[in-house]
Amino acid sequence: MNEKLEQLLNHLETFLPKPLTEDEWKSSTAFRWRRRDSIFGSIGFMQPVKHISDITFEDLKNIDRQRDAIRDNTKNFIQKKPANNILLTGARGTGKSSLIKASLHEFAGQGLRLVEVEKDHLADLADIADILAERPERFIVFCDDLSFDEGESGYKAMKSALDGSVSAQVDNILIYATSNRRHLLPEYMKDNESYAYGDDGEIHPGEVVEEKISLSERFGLWLSFYPPKQDEYLAIVAHWLTHFGLSAAQIEAARSEALIWALERGSRSGRVAWQFAKHWAGSHA
Repeated sequence: MNEKLEQLLNHLETFLPKPLTEDEWKSSTAFRWRRRDSIFGSIGFMQPVKHISDITFEDLKNIDRQRDAIRDNTKNFIQKKPANNILLTGARGTGKSSLIKASLHEFAGQGLRLVEVEKDHLADLADIADILAERPERFIVFCDDLSFDEGESGYKAMKSALDGSVSAQVDNILIYATSNRRHLLPEYMKDNESYAYGDDGEIHPGEVVEEKISLSERFGLWLSFYPPKQDEYLAIVAHWLTHFGLSAAQIEAARSEALIWALERGSRSGRVAWQFAKHWAGSHA
């Protein structure tokens, strides 16, 4: 009976995700937290990322202040100096996620590692922290395009991970998150009804407003991003066309088409510039 039970357990183990080996930890610089359904329920596990973005800080134009802030903060973290969790907010396609990828590119050789966690898996943050706390590397937990609807479970898990859990924050982990919403939750006109006004004119936010800003306030550093101006957009286009090997004359000839490209998409951003550069270089290189 014991032998059959052991065989059954061995068979079931083949369907369970395996913990990372020491070689996998050492050979990978980025990981994703995944979940897999099994007869034991949904099980979380760490998965190495095989293909890493090679974008650098030098590739990101016209966001110098934000670039310097995230580079300095990450450098402090690597050197085991005080450093902050970071919330990057603002217009889409302006380089928020790219800055975090560039941070990994810059500091991976000094022990920095990246763990990407989807919003749906934020409830696992405590389990992730327990795994990473045992490692000698320094980890950025990366949450991209973060926003919440009312009552989502990941909201409270993120609050606890940032500041508020009974356990201390893990020394070798920071959280970097991007969002198009500054306060991460939807805001409505009716929220203003909860404001109270003192006799001296002082404004006191109500409970609804306080709750909506309480998560974003737990990030020590906020970086805001804005759409580039026309000349900044064209400079980004020129950078990427140079990257693809086009000459100065070819880049100059592309200016008007680059503006039409942005106009048709209703947006000027680093992402739109990159997409145009790929299109133009593919046709004219």
